Amino acid sequence: MSKLDGNERWKTKMLLTDHVDQYDQRDKDQGAGSKMLTNDEREMIRDLILLPHIDTMVGKSLKEIEHSGNVLKRAYQMAGQAIQRRIMQDTYGLQKELKQRNVRFIADEQDEFISYYKIFCRGYQERFGLTRDVMRTEISLRLTKYTAELGESLKDHLK
Repeated sequence: MSKLDGNERWKTKMLLTDHVDQYDQRDKDQGAGSKMLTNDEREMIRDLILLPHIDTMVGKSLKEIEHSGNVLKRAYQMAGQAIQRRIMQDTYGLQKELKQRNVRFIADEQDEFISYYKIFCRGYQERFGLTRDVMRTEISLRLTKYTAELGESLKDHLK
């Protein structure tokens, strides 16, 4: 689908198909070889920033469970360890993908409500910030996703 498809003004204009193809190809070329950070890469960086926080939270929960007298303590520990393994897999996958794309980042500074990071992307530098509210929301969503995946795998295993 071309960017011109949704634009009603182009329906009345005469446009050669060669020009449309050139326009589409130019967009594809700029996206692949662009030195600027793409939205997918921003999401990968965000996830890579959040995953260690999620791992720490799960680790703390596992320690709390270990010291509890809960009857299902062993089941909770196994579930937490499975989630931690999945977090590690995602972390390694994101690190590998960003390295292939020549993108790296470091923590820059931390304000009261915002954590800033410096992103080095194919020769360019960009500043990236995450607010605490966004981090909390994303962590909650990601933990829910991991828990749902674990539940689905248990359901599949029990069938």
